[in-house]
Amino acid sequence: MYKISDIKQVHIEITQRCQAACSMCDRNINGGEVNPHLDMSELKLSDIKNIFKPSFIKQLQAVQFCGNHGDPIVAEDTLEIIEYLRKHNPTMWISMNTNAGARDEKWWSKLAKTIGRNGNVIFSVDGLKDTNHLYRQNVQWDIVQRSMKAFIAAGGRARWDFLIFEHNQHQVDEAEELSQTMGFEKFVAKKTGRFITANSEKKEQHQAVDRKGNKTAELKKPDEKYQNAAIKQYDTVKAKHGSMDAYYDSAEIHCKVKDEGNLFITAEGLALPCCWTAGRMYKWWNANPKTEQIWNFVDAVGGKDAISAKKNGLRAVFETGIFDRIEESWTKASIAEGKLKVCSMKCGKEFDPFASQFK
Repeated sequence: MYKISDIKQVHIEITQRCQAACSMCDRNINGGEVNPHLDMSELKLSDIKNIFKPSFIKQLQAVQFCGNHGDPIVAEDTLEIIEYLRKHNPTMWISMNTNAGARDEKWWSKLAKTIGRNGNVIFSVDGLKDTNHLYRQNVQWDIVQRSMKAFIAAGGRARWDFLIFEHNQHQVDEAEELSQTMGFEKFVAKKTGRFITANSEKKEQHQAVDRKGNKTAELKKPDEKYQNAAIKQYDTVKAKHGSMDAYYDSAEIHCKVKDEGNLFITAEGLALPCCWTAGRMYKWWNANPKTEQIWNFVDAVGGKDAISAKKNGLRAVFETGIFDRIEESWTKASIAEGKLKVCSMKCGKEFDPFASQFK
């Protein structure tokens, strides 16, 4: 796939912990009980130093803190880790995605100064005081607003990402105006792909629940003007190929992360090409997580221990051949014959709900 010397960007999932309970996040079962396959893993400063040696950090152009399950603001060593990375590469771009619903003003001010002007924070805020919590369950608006203000006041560069649902679509313009007033550099109205499920089915709504399993908000698609283009493309692609699985069998894969020279590190310290391949490892609806195809590739090179950059270092993970195995799978004739399905789902040329969020 690529060599360690080709890596220019790293995406780090620093923790599996989060104070929120977003109902379409794999960390929770529809916003309720926490995914039983997660163990609340978290990378410490010592882990980062083991994985990322100064010579490797110097070759990077960008580091992104986001991931599949947790929020970087609740991790214990986030500031110290960013300080370490910045020390060894003052010019690379450092970004973070967050719900902004934790930490005090002092912490946010220090974050702004630590990241500096070569980076930003992407605030995932999906509405205003009366709506943000309907998807971002357990996130308190007053804390969000305080966090955003403190970060920007300290010189931080900020972007606001706004997922559009039926319940907040009327607030898109108002939120954008607020972002400008507050000093955000950019406002992104995202046409969410969350109404195409992880199993490639369309749905009209999603019922959220709280930690006790009680029904909360029913999330619905926005009006057509704010809908992800993939929702329309879905029926066309399915009709053309006979089924979505038939499309995935034949999909031409154009790998986003290979083009970028990107690499993903999970909160367990595992190295994989991207958050999407890693994201198939722990789906809560699988009683046995190893029913997912990605485990065939992981187990073929020796299991999780073999791809642990935390234990073995990055170079050793590359030497297992897992990246090459994944790329080689793209030439297989079908998923049944070993083509990695998640690659067809996320990087197939004909159907791309992820990219369509930003159009």
